[in-house]
Amino acid sequence: MHLAVAGNIGSGKTTLTTLLAKHYRYTPHFESVDDNPYLNDFYKDMQRWSFNLQVYFLNSRFAQLIDLKEKGKPIIQDRTIYEDAHIFAPNLNAMGLLTKRDFDNYLLLFGLMESFVSPPDLLIYLRASVPTLVSQIQERGRDYEEAIRLDYLSRLNERYEAWISTYDKGELLIIDVDDNNFHQSKEDLGKIIESIDGKLHGLFDSGKK
Repeated sequence: MHLAVAGNIGSGKTTLTTLLAKHYRYTPHFESVDDNPYLNDFYKDMQRWSFNLQVYFLNSRFAQLIDLKEKGKPIIQDRTIYEDAHIFAPNLNAMGLLTKRDFDNYLLLFGLMESFVSPPDLLIYLRASVPTLVSQIQERGRDYEEAIRLDYLSRLNERYEAWISTYDKGELLIIDVDDNNFHQSKEDLGKIIESIDGKLHGLFDSGKK
């Protein structure tokens, strides 16, 4: 079983991944942030480091999925390989921060990697407004995130909504973070778990047929 948590910067992916991994006793796979050699430079100079950062994330998530395939254990993943290709890289290209040459090269690399991996059985999308994202980004206090622009978050939100509206690679669960304080409320977390259980039972039942 492969669960994945998707969402914009500051939506609470890592927190929810941690909580769900503990509840379901799944192996968590987190996004490489603290040991990412490009992230700090990227937020200071997006145009210079955008291609490097996107390739780093693409490689990291591909390695996670290959590891999953080899071990065959149930996991929950913090962000998917699809978000890089359908949201972050196209957004950088549209903003003029990733050249067409680099973007085309990136998409070719993604296409090759995608052919070797399977999508998650259940995708959990954390929908959050920009004010909520900003509040949670400030709360966690990462120095390099202080340079994130509001228009950057807004553009990403628009792309997330467009991507989710056509997502058809597996089961999908949408959580409205503005109305669900799962990182502090056990009751709110329980609502999410109840919704996930409903989706998982459907997956298990279909697998028996």
